[in-house]
Amino acid sequence: MNIKVDDLRHPKVKELLQKHLDDMYATSPKESVHALDLSGLREANVRFWSAWQGDELLGCGALKILNSKHGEIKSMRTSESHNRKGVATNILQHIIEHGQQIGLKQLSLETGTQDFFKPARQLYLKNGFQDCGPFADYSLDPNSLFMTLFITKGEFRTRD
Repeated sequence: MNIKVDDLRHPKVKELLQKHLDDMYATSPKESVHALDLSGLREANVRFWSAWQGDELLGCGALKILNSKHGEIKSMRTSESHNRKGVATNILQHIIEHGQQIGLKQLSLETGTQDFFKPARQLYLKNGFQDCGPFADYSLDPNSLFMTLFITKGEFRTRD
């Protein structure tokens, strides 16, 4: 698996991200969808990665820098034909490691509360994320679950 910084121009990447947005709007009320579109993923404070095996797109993920110590996981998505093969875990670990390298101390995310999002919630729990309250510009929403991970150089740790 080759995980690389992506410029969001490849048709397969655009198609996967459109599928991601379509699923978010099909699953959650419009006001509860916080997924970034292509323009949002191209913002200066966002880094986007895609995972490939040869010319086959496996998945993607992004990191939005909120401030010098805090980042947000965005646009985590695995291609349907590669679900449950470790793609999301590898991308998430890559993002966490990048966050460590640039000095972030905390990574947070928003995901849905519906059953559709259960695999995502399990992935984040398995990787040390814990439930938290809203962060950044988010507010309480019955359709949103907020999670966070406190990291230190060379290790992940959960807050006591």
